[in-house]
Amino acid sequence: MNDERAQWLSRPPQEELSKKLGIAAWILTSAILALVGMMRQVKIPLPEGMSLSFLPPFHAAVNAAAAVVLVIAFIAVIKGRIALHRRMILVAMGLSVLFLLSYVAYHFTHNEVKFGDLNLDGIVDDPERAQVGGMRTVYLLLLISHIVLAAVSLPFILFTFIAGWTSRFNTHRRLARWVFPMWLYVAVTGPICYWMLRPYYP
Repeated sequence: MNDERAQWLSRPPQEELSKKLGIAAWILTSAILALVGMMRQVKIPLPEGMSLSFLPPFHAAVNAAAAVVLVIAFIAVIKGRIALHRRMILVAMGLSVLFLLSYVAYHFTHNEVKFGDLNLDGIVDDPERAQVGGMRTVYLLLLISHIVLAAVSLPFILFTFIAGWTSRFNTHRRLARWVFPMWLYVAVTGPICYWMLRPYYP
C-alpha cells in the first residue's frame, strides 16, 4: 500500500455527518426526480427570439467529458493516487450537476424530439416508422436503459460520494463496484442517444 492510500485510509469515519448527508441525498434525489417528471408535462414559454436549441449538443459534450473524467478517476484509484481520484470525482459531480440543470432548463422550454420524426411534426407515423426501421427500436432500448439507470444510480452515486467524503471507505468501495459502471454507462450512452437523435432536431 502506497503512502497516499495509507494516509487516506487512516482517517476515522464520520458516521454522524454521513447520516445527515444521506438524508440530504434522499431529499435531493426526490426533488430531482420530481423535476424530471414534470418537465415533459410543463412547458415554460421563452421570450420571443430566444432559443435554447444549442443545449442538446452541449449536453452530449458534458456527458462525454464526464465519461472521460470517470475513467481517469478509476485509473487514479487503481494506481493509489487518491488525491487525483477525489479531484476527478468532484469534477464528474460538477459536470453532472451542470448537465442536470441544463437538461431540465431545455426540457421545460422545448417540446420533446422524437426519433424517426422525419417531417418534424412531433408525431412518428407508420410511414416514418417503416422508413427508420429497426434503428428506432435500437434507439429506444438505448434511451430507456439510459433513463432507467440514470434514475436508479442517482441516489447511489450520492451515497458512494458521501461514503468516500466521510471516510467510510469499506462502504465506499462496496458501492463503487457497481455504481461506477452504471454511472459510466449513463455518461457514455447520453452522447450516443444525442448522436442518433440529431437528424430529428428542428
